[in-house]
Amino acid sequence: MHKLLDRQDDGATSEVKKPSSLPRRRGRTAIALMMLASLLTASVWWLQSQARVERPRRSADAASAVRLGVVTRGDIPVTLEALGTVTALSTVVVKTQISGKLIEVGFQEGQNVKKGDFLAQIDPRPYQAALDQTKGQLARDEALLAAARIDLARYEKLMAQDSIARQQVDTQRALVQQDEAIVRSDKANVETATLNLDYCRILSPSEGRVGLRLIDPGNYVQASDPNGVVVITQMQPISVIFTLAQDTIPQFIKRQRAGVALPVLAYNRSSTAVLAQGTLATVDNQIDTATGTVKLRATFSNEDETLFPNQFVNVKLVVDTLHDAILVPSAGVQVGAPGSYVYMANPDATVSVRPVKLGATDGEHVAVLEGLAPGDKVVVDGVDRLRDGAKIRISEASATNPDQRGKSGMHGSNPQPRGGQK
Repeated sequence: MHKLLDRQDDGATSEVKKPSSLPRRRGRTAIALMMLASLLTASVWWLQSQARVERPRRSADAASAVRLGVVTRGDIPVTLEALGTVTALSTVVVKTQISGKLIEVGFQEGQNVKKGDFLAQIDPRPYQAALDQTKGQLARDEALLAAARIDLARYEKLMAQDSIARQQVDTQRALVQQDEAIVRSDKANVETATLNLDYCRILSPSEGRVGLRLIDPGNYVQASDPNGVVVITQMQPISVIFTLAQDTIPQFIKRQRAGVALPVLAYNRSSTAVLAQGTLATVDNQIDTATGTVKLRATFSNEDETLFPNQFVNVKLVVDTLHDAILVPSAGVQVGAPGSYVYMANPDATVSVRPVKLGATDGEHVAVLEGLAPGDKVVVDGVDRLRDGAKIRISEASATNPDQRGKSGMHGSNPQPRGGQK
């Protein structure tokens, strides 16, 4: 009986102990899983960090494709740049000098005319009638003058014979003088009427190009009309007025006063094409105190009429020429932390940053005062990925794209070198 109870007690005890061992096994399993997850996370992070380290190392070691330019010697002009306005040497608004009906227009819009060419016709009939009337008045007064002179001659003979009084002779002499004045006035009226009749036929007062017609035939025109009939603008030659800072005057005034014809180039708005070439004509006689600038006028033959009045152009005044200067392509010059610099190609297929001191430029080349020598090779295309000491390889394909050479300009896309300075 006791043994049976003991066995039951042992069984109950064993049944109570089994549930208490399950949480301990579950805790050990969870800890093992957490440790395994931590190890996996650390492994992934280490592999990613290694990949990040290797990627820039491989890209840094890769050679960049570039195009090179050679430093040469040559002549380069020293220019002063300004913004100018094309101005005609002669602009005439053709207006009528009399009133009347416009019956004919004798020009085509845009036509080139010479001085004296027929432009328009006003109805001449009223003025022809006025001329005929003044001529008739002149003829009558000339007849009266002739009669008065005959009477004066007769009176003078009679006075010599002491047949009439001197007073009568003096009165007749005054009458003759009065008639002479009337005749002179009639002649002036005839000339005025003749001139008005001539004004009915409007002729070109100057040479140039005719603009758009400002009035149509059939309209009544008057001398007080503000617009006129048409505008004639002289196209050949033509001038450009531009301004320069007062500090630049010593650079050109001595040569201009000495009679040297200083060349002036007129460029389009983007300064990519030369529109015309002329010479400096004159300099204004005073400086604008508000802006500190002086006005200059340059003349152009404008044979192909590429310049139009009121057109805005970029002007380059050539004040001197540097001979035998060291020249570098403008596309190879960069501006950054060291100032102006270039990427110079080394014999070991690497580049180095070379600071330079620049002089005059003509757009395509820049004069180098210090830093380079003839024969040096500089990078003119592909500077975006370069740094001091970077490896390069010459790309022949890039040399056939002139657009990128113009886009690089004086300010490259790489503002400062990504390496040490020399």
